[in-house]
Amino acid sequence: RDDPETAAATLDAILADGDQGELLMALRQMTRGFGGVPAVARAAELNPTQLYRTLSEKGNPELRSLNAVLRAMGLRLAVQPLSHV
Repeated sequence: RDDPETAAATLDAILADGDQGELLMALRQMTRGFGGVPAVARAAELNPTQLYRTLSEKGNPELRSLNAVLRAMGLRLAVQPLSHV
């Protein structure tokens, strides 16, 4: 919560690897810094039970839900071109 740059870099690195399960687990762990899943769900205007399921390793969040969770944490999704080496 106190270091959004590190949180963003961590999530960005996970996204670069393409591991959705790892991304969701990292988001779930990050919710602890924001008062837990119930508090994040409230801030994101989502159902807490559904958010627990969504952020599970096998969760499959809708873009709208993912965006709401990130915004509740002071983050946002961004799109960048793949770097070609």
